[in-house]
Amino acid sequence: MAPSRRYAPLEAEAHWRAAWARAGLFRARSPAEAGDRPKAYVLEMFPYPSGRIHVGHSRNYTMGDVIARFRRAQGYNVLHPMGWDAFGLPAENAAMKHKVHPKAWTYENIATMKAQLELLGLSIDWSKELATCDPAYYAQQQRIFQAFLREGLVHRRKAKVNWDPVEQTVLANEQVVDGRGWRSGAPVESRELEQWSVRITAFAEDLLAGLNTLERWPDKVRLMQSNWIGKSEGARVWWPLATVPDSLAATAKEDGGPNHALDPIEVYTTRPDTLFGASFLALAPDHPLTQTIAQHDPDVAAFCAQCASVGTSEAEIEKAEKVGIDLGITVRHPFDPTWELPVWSANFVLSTYGSGAIFGSPGGDQRDLDFARKYDLPFKPVVLPPGADPATYAVGTEAFTADGTLFNSGFLDGLSTREGIKRAIAALEAAGLGAATTQWRLRDWGVSRQRYWGCPIPVVHCSDCGIVPVPDAELPVTLPEDVTFDRAGNPLDHHPTWKHVPCPSCAKPARRETDTLDTFVDSSWYFARYPDPAATAPVDKDLARYWLPVDQYVGGVEHAVLHLLYARFMSRAMHRCGLIDLPGGEPFAGLFTQGMVVHATYKAADGEWLSPEEVEVVDGNAIEVATGRPVKVGGLEKMSKSQRNVVDLDDFVGQLGADVARWVVLSDSPPERDVEWTDAGAQNAAKFLQRLWAGFDSLPEGAPGPLAVGSPTEPSARDLRRRAHQMVAQITGDIEGFRFNKAIAAVYDFTNHLRRAQESKTPPDAATQAEVLGLLARVIAPFLPHLADEGWQRLGGEGFVIEAPWPVADPKELVSDTVAMPVQVAGKRRGEIVVARDTPEDDVRTAALADPEVARFLAGQTVAKVIVVPNRIVNIVLG
Repeated sequence: MAPSRRYAPLEAEAHWRAAWARAGLFRARSPAEAGDRPKAYVLEMFPYPSGRIHVGHSRNYTMGDVIARFRRAQGYNVLHPMGWDAFGLPAENAAMKHKVHPKAWTYENIATMKAQLELLGLSIDWSKELATCDPAYYAQQQRIFQAFLREGLVHRRKAKVNWDPVEQTVLANEQVVDGRGWRSGAPVESRELEQWSVRITAFAEDLLAGLNTLERWPDKVRLMQSNWIGKSEGARVWWPLATVPDSLAATAKEDGGPNHALDPIEVYTTRPDTLFGASFLALAPDHPLTQTIAQHDPDVAAFCAQCASVGTSEAEIEKAEKVGIDLGITVRHPFDPTWELPVWSANFVLSTYGSGAIFGSPGGDQRDLDFARKYDLPFKPVVLPPGADPATYAVGTEAFTADGTLFNSGFLDGLSTREGIKRAIAALEAAGLGAATTQWRLRDWGVSRQRYWGCPIPVVHCSDCGIVPVPDAELPVTLPEDVTFDRAGNPLDHHPTWKHVPCPSCAKPARRETDTLDTFVDSSWYFARYPDPAATAPVDKDLARYWLPVDQYVGGVEHAVLHLLYARFMSRAMHRCGLIDLPGGEPFAGLFTQGMVVHATYKAADGEWLSPEEVEVVDGNAIEVATGRPVKVGGLEKMSKSQRNVVDLDDFVGQLGADVARWVVLSDSPPERDVEWTDAGAQNAAKFLQRLWAGFDSLPEGAPGPLAVGSPTEPSARDLRRRAHQMVAQITGDIEGFRFNKAIAAVYDFTNHLRRAQESKTPPDAATQAEVLGLLARVIAPFLPHLADEGWQRLGGEGFVIEAPWPVADPKELVSDTVAMPVQVAGKRRGEIVVARDTPEDDVRTAALADPEVARFLAGQTVAKVIVVPNRIVNIVLG
């Protein structure tokens, strides 16, 4: 046996990364090259190039890499690309803060982050790399936009938006934090602006139905999308006006037309069965009737202005205190014309849902109940809970929202809630005061953004011709580079020349569109561009037909709704426009949403956040290294730059290596859950890799290669081979099932058995060791690719380990005729014996006491009792 040596991870990892690159090992084959190989398209959600990658980011990419390497070893033709979601507001933030152009800042970050990803040893085909800020990419996005325009899938419309009055730009809902702009901190206003919108609602039914086909998506994500699309069946109900203020009665159109302010108020409801429990109507602050009244009522006008000062996102509205104002009008109940109800305006009613009006039935809706209690509005319960007495039942602090029996409801009394819905709708339709209808929560996607660093919208506004698409031959419309960020608002609007162009149709002076596209557009089709990022059309249809859908997509659950929903829409819309051949419309066949990497947070005495490198723990107490002062240790939080609880990837890899970083983020916790990063865990992982290497380095001289098949006869060698094949079966299933932590546990367990076998007085024969080490090298390769190749080379394997076939467990070894029984001495595990199944207890006792490891702990001790649990465990009790 050759003398053992320590594994040098930094040297080995640099060597193997260079060797993989020289060999072009991870290049996806063309369909012709692949022949009858099955394809596997593995993709992680691409990153925003914001600066540097920390180890928290690495989990997503490492998980995808495990699958990509696994499939490649199984003989698949693998596409595993990487790109950059490179447009967006942070680049403009950097331009203003650091006086650097967004393009320079972005590409510098891309170079840094690419080098960091390469350090991880990811099996990425870098020939497919793309960046959404590259004109070669956004030229094709502009062609997609124009195809949508021709197909009627893009239109201009007035819409409610979040408006930052300081930045003078529209903000996405995600960019509104506690009612303020995420960059300026200014209170966000609600404004109505003319915006470019995409008709995602045209695909609402298909998007909802398609969720049922996504069997390899997490149930929670499908539910979130279903709720976001929000199909609901109910009724439109018309409430005739009863009393109105004189100012409203006198309101008329300037042209003398009909006074629509006096039309019945339309309300959409999914619970017409509770109409007899109505207490009030509530209109959105921007409902036309509310706005008409506000013109003559200063109090109503002030209320509307107050509501407009809050963002448009449902999250912001939901968090706000529920307030309203009596509009001074009443309506007649559709089932009883003598019954009048007050009409209010309330801040929780959305003009974007239904008709922008609701009826409040406090007994069956918590929000309605809270509102009625606040303003002393009378109501009666109309849904009786099971087992309740109608004579005594009353609503307390909580509304009853479940199914029950209707009472206090006239002709609906005694019906179940479901029967009551049908009967109520029939009665409304018979009276001409309602109609069955279906509503959708989903709204068209507003894609206009008043910012510079985004994809220009390729149209020109002409006073004579209207909106004119830029001719295809003139695409891309590129961003000017001589822009300044010294003024609030959109730099494209401030540019002295860029927006002034002749009309493509009539050649008269015209104005280029200065809004740019929402960056969600950039990320909603990039997966279809990867097969050929140099294609002269948006998508190479033949290659996309071969590669799509993505077989395994990996990313954070925070993208469950918007990004994933937009991508599903874009696939359908591009198919309709003939840009891609994807009949099913689903871009991602399998989806996995990973948990975060979390780390403790630290605060100095002055309240400033400290990084882990600035803190030292002495005798259980955290102190600041620079000052020696006590440090406040906070809870476990997602690694983030704002709280400085990140571990720099370069620094860590430079100390312990990439394989250790990969191992830590995959160990200890199921991949869908958060995993805690600790220094101790990283050090333990590094030590374990040395034990793994020692197993490879202990191969006897003259052993056959790693593809050998052993046929041991000695019991311990037979047991080791059996364990190796059981490990192969378990790890194969665990990778398929995204149980990476369990696969890693299997490696730990087998490595311990291997070490004991190799260090025993009668180690397994060379052929058996070669076989099990060859199996071990192949199954750890998706997790520890550098160490696996180093071990493969040490075993005498040819080529790279990833080129060797993925091992298949010997079925005979999965049914064991022996059992491994742990041996405990005084309650602690001290050894393990391998015996034939159902060995007599006396023989088991003899074997346990004779085991060298156990005997070492029994030296000088008195054995009081040896307890054998058949086929399970041996407990030795000391006297």
